Amino acid sequence: MDNQIQRMKVLGAGIFSLLLALGVARFAYTPLLPVMQAQAGLGLAEGGWLAAINYLGYLSGALLAASISDLLLKDRLYRIGMVVAVLTTVMMGISTDFWVWAVSRYLAGLSSAAAMLLGTGLILNWLIRHNHRSELGIHFAGIGLGIAGCSVAVAVMSPWLDWRAQWFALTAIACVLLVPALSWLPAPDTSTVTRSGAPMHDNPPSPLFLRVFMASYFCAGVGYVISATFIVAIVNRLPGLEGQGSWSFLAIGLAAAPACIVWDFIARRTGVLNALILAAVLQIVGILLPVAVGGMAGAIAGALLFGGTFIGMVSLVLTMAGRYYPTRPAKMMGKMTISYGVAQILGPTVTGWLGATFGSYAGGLWFAAAMMALGTALLLVLKAVGRRDALAEAGRG
Repeated sequence: MDNQIQRMKVLGAGIFSLLLALGVARFAYTPLLPVMQAQAGLGLAEGGWLAAINYLGYLSGALLAASISDLLLKDRLYRIGMVVAVLTTVMMGISTDFWVWAVSRYLAGLSSAAAMLLGTGLILNWLIRHNHRSELGIHFAGIGLGIAGCSVAVAVMSPWLDWRAQWFALTAIACVLLVPALSWLPAPDTSTVTRSGAPMHDNPPSPLFLRVFMASYFCAGVGYVISATFIVAIVNRLPGLEGQGSWSFLAIGLAAAPACIVWDFIARRTGVLNALILAAVLQIVGILLPVAVGGMAGAIAGALLFGGTFIGMVSLVLTMAGRYYPTRPAKMMGKMTISYGVAQILGPTVTGWLGATFGSYAGGLWFAAAMMALGTALLLVLKAVGRRDALAEAGRG
């Protein structure tokens, strides 16, 4: 029983770290984007640039996570990252200078990488060492809860508080989230065996498998970042849906909260790659519904499908990385996230350019769907590479 209580506290630390670093420090920017455009003079192109700078910070964090193997150093950087998440949130409210916002978004990207990669790697390492199932569905519920929570918070605060006061209120929330994110995660065990004495061995995939996998994940990153960053602004600009964008972002969060647990169950029955392919196809539909069908029904249905798939794909990919590298899961997680992170820099930049050129972000959704279709095709190629690698391994055996 004590082991189960400890497991829930460790998973709880992960949930609170994601609520803090992604929910507040990162995703609060999405529902606040139209508020800042209306009240703080933030332009269409500048909104895209700030999102791109955020992902540049995330990419920097991914490079760092992929380059270090010392668990104690990862633990220290994770804890620093959680404190930085609080500081970057208050930075958004203290200035109207674009460059102050840019520094905030860059550091917020670093802190979100600390939660997503370092924190996730530490938690997965703890689960494997204590002989628990190496699945991250419960942990990643924090992302969906963070999206939903920020949507509700901004919707409730907007009639009463201006953009600056909302950032300060979110800072207060961040301070509360910081406590369990730090105190519930124990210091890492650096031994080479699990608690039952079983050795921990890495089983890396072939170089071709990894290259195709990274290319597919790049496409998934483009598909994710455009909807996640601009969905509120896109829906607000659709005919008849002015001011309704926050509801679509709330729907994304509500769908994302249980999604990773659901995709864990699907992957157990279909295999991880088949689950990824199914999630990618459903995500394409979700991305296109707001512009292809239109109306509030199309926006909400698209948001539910998108929210129910994008985080499931991230969870499945990072879980696979942990299984290939149980002794140092953040290493492959970092490599995969570099691919995802590059996409998250290019995606908002292209969408911001499309928005400034055509006066609407909607063209970005078509671009996102096309990239997701390419990523799905690469996942099918990946299945063939996996079969080839398995046959080669059997031949050597």
